Amino acid sequence: MSLPVIQSPTLAAAGVKHAFFTRNGGVSEGVYATLNGGVGSSDARENVAENKRRMAETLGVSAERFLVPFQIHSADCFAVDAPWTDRPRCDGLATTTPGLALGVTGADCGMILFSDPKAAVVGACHAGWKGALTGVIESTLAAMEKLGARRAETIVALGPTIGPKSYEVGPEFFAQFVAQSPEHARFFSPSVKAEHKMFDLPAFIGFRVEQARVATFENLALDTYADEARFYSYRRTTHRKEPDYGRLVSAVAL
Repeated sequence: MSLPVIQSPTLAAAGVKHAFFTRNGGVSEGVYATLNGGVGSSDARENVAENKRRMAETLGVSAERFLVPFQIHSADCFAVDAPWTDRPRCDGLATTTPGLALGVTGADCGMILFSDPKAAVVGACHAGWKGALTGVIESTLAAMEKLGARRAETIVALGPTIGPKSYEVGPEFFAQFVAQSPEHARFFSPSVKAEHKMFDLPAFIGFRVEQARVATFENLALDTYADEARFYSYRRTTHRKEPDYGRLVSAVAL
């Protein structure tokens, strides 16, 4: 079975096998309809397993070689060369092993795929605001470099992420960013709510990637909150007071 996927034109042009999966094409029901990839949700385990099997098949790998870590909003990235028994607690993965697919989940957070096609190194990371601020992007690039990648040859693509018109934050959130650097204030704009601001997470991610001096950065500019037909959104679920939410998956493979 081949699922409907979104691709990065830049990664596709370089021949990199990857997919930004939507919420469509799976077997889950209710708030999880239909391609929920989140084992951390309260969805039926057998449904999530079947959804992930379909994703693996779409990428051309077996289900046990489709690797998604236990994400903890950290800056940690691990290099992997074989399937694991227990999922590592981290937010980035890198590999040089053919036939492994590296995936990350998200439901507003940034899902970022990396590839140095010349060195045959790929990576993936989950970059919510905390991971992006504390360095998960840089950690993923560093892990890829240890495997032989070069930043000057690395393509980076950002998939579905909450957009700048959908992400309202409070003053304490803003304070954390400007405490690291006053320059970060430019990623915030006024909100209609007093003392609140709108945060541009995709632009902040793009800034961190470009500061790392990679070859190419591509933002697919897909707002998870605004596009309910294709994407899950934690914030949309919270605003509606729904009991739970599904998780999107994005993945890359050699």
